[in-house]
Amino acid sequence: MRNLLTLKEYFIEHRWKLAIGVFSLVMVDGLQLIIPRVIKWAIDDLTQGGISRSHLLRYSAYIMAIAIGIGIFRYFWRFFIMGTSRRIEEALRNRLFRHYQSLPFSFFNNYKTGDLMAHATNDIKAVQRAVGMGFVILTDVLVLGTAAIGFMLYISPKLTLFALMPAPLLISFVLRFGRMLHRRFERVQASFSSLTERVRENLSGMRVVKAYVQESNERERFSQASSDYVEKNMQLVRIWGAFFPLIMFFANLGVAIVLLFGGRQVILNYISVGDFVAFIYYLDILIWPMMGIGWVTNLLERGSASMGRINRILQTAPEIEYSPGDVEIRGKIEFKDLTFSYDQGTPPVLQGINLSIQPGECVAIVGRTGAGKSTLVSLIPYLFDPGEGKLFIDGREIRSIPVKGLRRAIGYVPQDTFLFSDTIRENIAFGKLNVEEGRIHQVAQIAGIHQEILEFPQGYDSVIGERGVTLSGGQKQRLAIARALLIDPQILILDDALSSVDTDTEEEILQNLRQAIKGKTTIVISHRLSTIKDADRIFVLDEGKIVEEGTHQELLASGGLYSRIYKKQQIEEEFESYDS
Repeated sequence: MRNLLTLKEYFIEHRWKLAIGVFSLVMVDGLQLIIPRVIKWAIDDLTQGGISRSHLLRYSAYIMAIAIGIGIFRYFWRFFIMGTSRRIEEALRNRLFRHYQSLPFSFFNNYKTGDLMAHATNDIKAVQRAVGMGFVILTDVLVLGTAAIGFMLYISPKLTLFALMPAPLLISFVLRFGRMLHRRFERVQASFSSLTERVRENLSGMRVVKAYVQESNERERFSQASSDYVEKNMQLVRIWGAFFPLIMFFANLGVAIVLLFGGRQVILNYISVGDFVAFIYYLDILIWPMMGIGWVTNLLERGSASMGRINRILQTAPEIEYSPGDVEIRGKIEFKDLTFSYDQGTPPVLQGINLSIQPGECVAIVGRTGAGKSTLVSLIPYLFDPGEGKLFIDGREIRSIPVKGLRRAIGYVPQDTFLFSDTIRENIAFGKLNVEEGRIHQVAQIAGIHQEILEFPQGYDSVIGERGVTLSGGQKQRLAIARALLIDPQILILDDALSSVDTDTEEEILQNLRQAIKGKTTIVISHRLSTIKDADRIFVLDEGKIVEEGTHQELLASGGLYSRIYKKQQIEEEFESYDS
């Protein structure tokens, strides 16, 4: 149960609501315990033959008043305890989501999205049940159970001892089953995560599944994941299914013992008929706490298992500290002897990088596939930690710059363009709230997408579907460029951001960009060398190292890797032109 200690701060925050809820719950339990006493008085009066109609009416009024009180206090404990459990659920889910946002990209490379979704949904739901209904049942077990035993002892200590004879067996049984429930529920949650990931992956990749006619294979894989989830649940059900019947057996065993020995005590006048009926009533009340032991054990074990899974995520420290504050960025970028690996023990992706980009300079980074170009530019907005003393922005070590202020000054268009299932307008305006319509149209024109947007049925109000599924690759890229331009960045990074458009369109867009971002630092990664020949400087990467640097003409004259790639592309373009 130690896992649930993470919630201590929420209990402290809502302590007054919980106090009112617990008080109301205790009042309900207390009122329930009075009813057997009223019944005892009525039965004793009846057996003695000295009861009048007014007395019966009074006893009935007592029970009616108690019932009304129980109803009122039950409403309050449900409102305050269950309501608080919902507030804790909300706070925990928000905390987990905020933590997700603070974690480095390397974390998401190691965790499946379906697993993370399960933490935020199924696991938190299990915690809410433990905090809400689990808390209620635990209170009932302690208060109602203890008080019922107290009243039973008051009526007959000897009979109470007989009635509680099965208790040691029950406690031993509950403890053993609790551990088994914990382990099996963890397996259920893990299987649910795998099933969620299988569904998410197939829905996201439905085009690929259909294109390769793999529907039947994917159905089979989904069926296997679904069967595994059912089997893990059945393993849990086998334990849980035996839980309550055995508890009921122990409870009814106590009733049988009471009937055997209690009836004898009534015959011998050791206790009155009213006391005997009240004792049976208290024993009946005690059955619920005895059953509650099993239920609360199940809820708390499930909640603890789920909270343990969530704690493992919350205990993952963010790689990058999100320091507050704004900063003015001019656009000077310096790498100093930088060597970078994504994970410890893996070969470096970048080795000995030394380069300097001046404010307002337009540079291009080229090289073969896998040379490390995308990794290099992803360090500039601090998406990964480059290490201490390796990367400087405007002469300041990047770790000392407020992250949010830095990223607000950078327009970054990665290779893998991501668009939201929203309107075109909202996708362009994603990085800047309350922007004028004219400004949205302006950046769309610079990105070469404005006219195509107007041809959509609803224009800028057209919904583009999940990940922009209704758009072509080139349209997605140009929307992403418009989104980056809207924030008016001091540094613009285009990571092969025009690979899905033709050469003429790419040159036209780059020409528009030169006018729009004049005076701003621009870094362009492109596999088409013809489109970046006007860059102020070009850096050539190969196997994670800078092997060449210079202008287009200087690099051609040197006869190195850049010259070979450029000549090869010219030949390919001539062949394509000849074929067409």
